Parts: sequence; C-alpha cells; structure tokens
Amino acid sequence: MIPTQPDPATPRAADRFDDEHYPGYTMGRAAEMLGTTQNFLRSLDEAGLIEPQRSAGGHRRYSRHQLRTAARVRQLVDEGTAIDAACRIISLEDQLHEAQRRNTTLQPAE
Repeated sequence: MIPTQPDPATPRAADRFDDEHYPGYTMGRAAEMLGTTQNFLRSLDEAGLIEPQRSAGGHRRYSRHQLRTAARVRQLVDEGTAIDAACRIISLEDQLHEAQRRNTTLQPAE
C-alpha cells in the first residue's frame, strides 16, 4: 500500500488547539472551568447569546471564545445583574466593539 500525503486543506487535530472557535469543551468541562452549573450554560444558549455546536450525539460543545463570553456574563450575574440583562449588555458591548473596529478600518490614514 502506498502511503498518502495529508490534504493540506484539511486541518490537523493539533492545528485546532490554536483555533479559539473550535468546540473543544464538553458542557460538563465548560461548567467546571467557569465554576458554574450546566444549567447556567443552558440558559445562555436559550437566551441566544451562546450557541454551542452539537456533537454527533447531540451534546453541546463549547469553544474558548464562547467560554470567555460566558465568563463575562457570569461576572455580571455575580455582581447582581439579571441573566437576561447581562446577556443583553454583552451583546451590546460586542456590537459596539465591532462598530469601533469597522470605523477604525474605514478612517483614512493621516
């Protein structure tokens, strides 16, 4: 049998470690890392703030980017903000940052 070369367009498993959007964390592990419950993560999914990918078996899988967002919500909730309000705040902050980024790229260089 002749060994085949890997397809350069196909990412290797090791390359995924650097991808902040790769859904590498199970719900249980994500909750453990955040110091929260799985129900908290489900509520973020229900609010539409975080939409985890699903494994072939239907289990939620989270990326590092999503975990950072969840940690921001948790901080607001721990400070006394209602979860729905915290989700809205995070969503608006993200929109503001994106608008500022676009504004910066559209400004002419001086």
